[in-house]
Amino acid sequence: MGGLSMEELPLSALFEQARKIHLAASESGTDQDVVKKGCEMFQKCEDMIGKLGLFSSNETKEDISTNNLKYLLVPYYLAELTEKIIQEDRIQIVKASYAKLKEFFSFCEAMELVPDEELEASSRSSGAPADRRALKIARFKRQKAAEAKLLEIKERKERRGRSTKAAALSTPVESGEDDIPDDDSEEEREAWLSSINLAICKAIDLLEMLKREEEMLSAIKERQLKDGEDGFSRDALDDRTKKAETWHRDAAARIQYSKPAQPITCATFAQDVLEGRASVSQGHDHKNQPLIFGPASIVGGPLSTERERMIAQVFQPSHRMPTMCVEDAGLTEMNIMNDWQEQTKKAIEEATTSWYNDKPLRRKEEDEEDDDEDEEAVMKARAFDDWKDNNPRGAGNKKLTPCG
Repeated sequence: MGGLSMEELPLSALFEQARKIHLAASESGTDQDVVKKGCEMFQKCEDMIGKLGLFSSNETKEDISTNNLKYLLVPYYLAELTEKIIQEDRIQIVKASYAKLKEFFSFCEAMELVPDEELEASSRSSGAPADRRALKIARFKRQKAAEAKLLEIKERKERRGRSTKAAALSTPVESGEDDIPDDDSEEEREAWLSSINLAICKAIDLLEMLKREEEMLSAIKERQLKDGEDGFSRDALDDRTKKAETWHRDAAARIQYSKPAQPITCATFAQDVLEGRASVSQGHDHKNQPLIFGPASIVGGPLSTERERMIAQVFQPSHRMPTMCVEDAGLTEMNIMNDWQEQTKKAIEEATTSWYNDKPLRRKEEDEEDDDEDEEAVMKARAFDDWKDNNPRGAGNKKLTPCG
């Protein structure tokens, strides 16, 4: 059958060959000649379907036979293949693909295959963003359910084929009987209905995408007609590119002979101070400048109005910034340490000089204090002895003794 021309092929064989081209084009980029050939084959399928009168506007999906269900997908496959054609006038391709998708959608609507929520959405020109989002989520779930159903049917067929082949190997059969096709019409009908449901979900998304693309292409074309034949001329773009390349090349040549910038020497100066080669009092021009945030027009200028103050507070870091560089902090700590050492040295000198000079005077004062304390202790001891003579032990408990 491979040697027959397109006109000589029956509808089923022509549809299968065109469907293989569509599958190959969907999985990877296919040659444009093959894509155009697939479009011609699907167009031939449409002509044959029309001549055979397979579908009627008075029918519903229950009235269509299982063998003819797959031909409902012809306009959808044709629209997807048409969209992949590459040519200069893209608007023409978009319009042709959009028209075929609308034809497919309208026929599925007549066959009662489109969900009610999609019909309501298509009747409305626009809806709330939340409603559109919910509709997209429901459509995505239907698409995943259809894909899962097709995968399940495919795996079921493969399992059944393997079991049939195993049974044929164990049982002697006549030649040719092992190629008996699977005539499970119910399963085949379920598979084609799932394929149609999947195509409806994809067609709605593709319709929205093509509509937006057509609007953008039309706007661009209108703008080009208004601005001139090509808008930006190729000569202007080439001239702009040449200027940029010349600037970069000259800058690369200049950098080889330019004088290098002076390095920042704050860390070196601090090291010199630590090792005694320089003094802290020596002047030094620090190169580290504090980071400045905010618009260049506001930073460093007087904030005269409330608006300028608010603008200056826009681009601020989320953390507290340092108020000095590392070298400044090191020098400040060195100054603090030098002051502390000088104070400590002075305190030690005062302590060592005044301690020995004031020691005799302190001893005399301490001896006088000890004498006063001794006299007071003797007087307290004598008074306590006199009190014990007048109050013998147990004198106050006479009434508590049983025989007193």
